[in-house]
Amino acid sequence: MLELTEVSITIVFLIEIVGTAAFALSGAMTAIRKQFDLFGVLILGVTTAVCGGLIRDIILGIIPPAMFKRPVYVITASICSLILFFGIRIRQDLLQSRHKGLYRQLLNISDAVGLGAFTVIGINTACEAGFGANGFLLAAVGAITGVGGGLLRDIMAQEAPQIFVKHIYAVASITGALVCILLRKCLPMDVAMCSGAAVVVIIRLLSAHYQWNLPKAIIDKGK
Repeated sequence: MLELTEVSITIVFLIEIVGTAAFALSGAMTAIRKQFDLFGVLILGVTTAVCGGLIRDIILGIIPPAMFKRPVYVITASICSLILFFGIRIRQDLLQSRHKGLYRQLLNISDAVGLGAFTVIGINTACEAGFGANGFLLAAVGAITGVGGGLLRDIMAQEAPQIFVKHIYAVASITGALVCILLRKCLPMDVAMCSGAAVVVIIRLLSAHYQWNLPKAIIDKGK
């Protein structure tokens, strides 16, 4: 039983690190595109990576939040942001027009992976905090953990938040959260988390590829 518990903890930690790195790259790429300086790239990368979890912990009453108790997440986000910054600074040609498609694709992939990872991490954290019986709270906290960092990233970059205007974003997080919540009743939590995260990533990538969007009140007939 101890070995199984240790494996579970390791898988959860790996999901957290993958999500942290993915969201840090997403934030850093946005900052680079907006021509932020080194400090701006670092802050936007870290904010995108850890602030969803910060909001989650405040909602759940976890004080101080995990980002302050376990600096590994801030350190990971900082390293990823710095690597991307200096990589782009050394290879300026990566921002030229012929690479913009690849740049956009990498941004979508990293954002999708981060969204999926943090959605299920939010659910797992809520369960560990003693709220496992409250399905609504689990779904809400999972979605908030998933979209919180990206929301702050877009606000700080002076862009309309993706969760309101672009493709299927928050809906993908909510769908993956519901999958995770339902599966945890009949499957190990690790399997439920991986399944829920995979659903989020698949929906996000498909929506980005096929330009799926939720309907709007005013139809733009010029498109």
